[in-house]
Amino acid sequence: MTTTTDLAQTIEQPDADSAAGQSMTRLLRPHVRSFAAVVILQVVGALAGLAPLLAVVELGRTLLSPGPIDHAHVRTTVIAGAAGLLVRLLFTAASSGIGHVLDSRVQLTFRRQLAASLGRVPIGWFSRRRTGELAKVVGEDVSAVHPFIAHAPGELVAAFVVPLASLIYLFTVDWRLTLITLIPVVLAMALVPLLMLPARTREQQDYDAAMGRISSSVVEFVQGISVVKAFGGGERAHRSFLTAADDFVSIFSRWVRGMSVIAAGMQLALSPPFVLLTVLVGGAALITSGGLAPADLLPFLLLGLGLTAPVAALGHGFDDLQSAGRAVGRIKDVLAVRPLPEPARPRPPQGHRVELRDVRFAYEVDHGAEHEVLRGIDLVLEPGTVTAIVGPSGSGKSTLVQLLPRFFDPTHGSVLLGGVDLREIGSRELYRQVSFVFQDVRLLRVSVADNIALAVPRAGRDDVVRAARLAGIHDRILQLPRGYDTVLGEEAKLSGGEAQRISIARALLADAPVLVLDEATSFADPQTEQAVRRALATLSGDRTIVVIAHRLETVADADTVVVLEDGAIVERGRPADLLTRGGRFAEFWRSHRSAETETHGGVLRGDEPR
Repeated sequence: MTTTTDLAQTIEQPDADSAAGQSMTRLLRPHVRSFAAVVILQVVGALAGLAPLLAVVELGRTLLSPGPIDHAHVRTTVIAGAAGLLVRLLFTAASSGIGHVLDSRVQLTFRRQLAASLGRVPIGWFSRRRTGELAKVVGEDVSAVHPFIAHAPGELVAAFVVPLASLIYLFTVDWRLTLITLIPVVLAMALVPLLMLPARTREQQDYDAAMGRISSSVVEFVQGISVVKAFGGGERAHRSFLTAADDFVSIFSRWVRGMSVIAAGMQLALSPPFVLLTVLVGGAALITSGGLAPADLLPFLLLGLGLTAPVAALGHGFDDLQSAGRAVGRIKDVLAVRPLPEPARPRPPQGHRVELRDVRFAYEVDHGAEHEVLRGIDLVLEPGTVTAIVGPSGSGKSTLVQLLPRFFDPTHGSVLLGGVDLREIGSRELYRQVSFVFQDVRLLRVSVADNIALAVPRAGRDDVVRAARLAGIHDRILQLPRGYDTVLGEEAKLSGGEAQRISIARALLADAPVLVLDEATSFADPQTEQAVRRALATLSGDRTIVVIAHRLETVADADTVVVLEDGAIVERGRPADLLTRGGRFAEFWRSHRSAETETHGGVLRGDEPR
């Protein structure tokens, strides 16, 4: 069972091999005084809260005792009880207020740590993570820490301090009835180990995984709803979400069945009727035997219910504390992702000739196993040339081009720019040398001009307009409510093709000597694609351009074609030369020309290699 101490160790325990442990320690260290204040205020308030109960006990004894009533003693007792109640209200309110302020600060620090960490991790790491799962870590998992920070310290301290003080007092009254009063606590505690069985832990892990799958399927469904509805695929699109939901219901039902009997038993043992019944039966037996004065039964009836608070607090807070512990674990997993190491002594590239030497790359999959995507790639990309990468889906095309801007480091071999290994070039210098446009475009919620000038924040409006014209998006921008000052996502939304053209304009404005295009015109219409191709041809000069493409026009314009299959280069050369060989590229050419002919009712221009 996860306790407060366990959870604190989970958060604070440093790991010599992990920056996450150190990050968590640094994260909570500045808040130690606030934690101490929350606990101390709660202890004082909890102890003061006993004053009204003890006042009632004392009044009962005074009123039931033979002889005249001491009115001065009664007044003093009432005032003491009222003062204790006031102190309790003030101190617990202060403890709760400080705890919630502390919770806000800790959550803010968590999110800042996550934002900073995600800004340093390899960009390729995101491609292997579902959007919903990552959003859950940054959003829900950080919020799940709230019970541990804002409630657990005060509530658990109060839950143990009050019963301990009550227990000491009751032992002074009658030790035998005190032991009888503890019977419900012992029965409930006997059921606690059943909550710690491996089966319960596995069910909780399955529950969390099912929730993550639902979050991811919802995000994926919402993002693609317009496409699937347009093509009548609504039923198929719902299937993924419905499968995830059905899976969750099945897992949740199994978890509830396993927990319900245990929870019901604990609730019955700790319920006020059962506790009072136990105290009354034991007290009646002692009173009838002459071992207990009738007035002494009153403190047990009033304070006995409080003895069950620790077990009740653990029972009610068990799920919250476990959730917080698992959430912190997932946050630590994200913070533990190692950023690509920066060179101690960066070296500037000498030119922009790109070379891949015996490059291999493998993704890590479940249980530490690896899936090799690239196998022994040797490739040279000369300045002033356009290289087209073609091949079937899953052949490693995107992975190959993602190595050029160092989204990953190869697991074997090296990638060189200007004769210098990318691992020896500082990231800032590298991104000045390499710009990239990918199929999955992300635009910021800022103005169109700021989106285009993302890589060159100080670019003038004339330069931004020139890049937009070259990308074939200038006329569309002028149609927006405020032209280049229109805020995307608020004042206007762009289509997929228009977003790609903004991304292309961004890359053209960056004016990097190496340009990587991964299906950068996949959403563009033929006229726009021709405009972009003309822009690239105009700007190419001595640039090194690498493009992944399936359209014949793009491939035909390339100086060199590299054919990938199963992570290896099977053909390379000029388009015309490869076509005459009748190999894999010729098969690619014939199949795509046939598809384009059927789609457009004729052969496209540029369907023969130059």
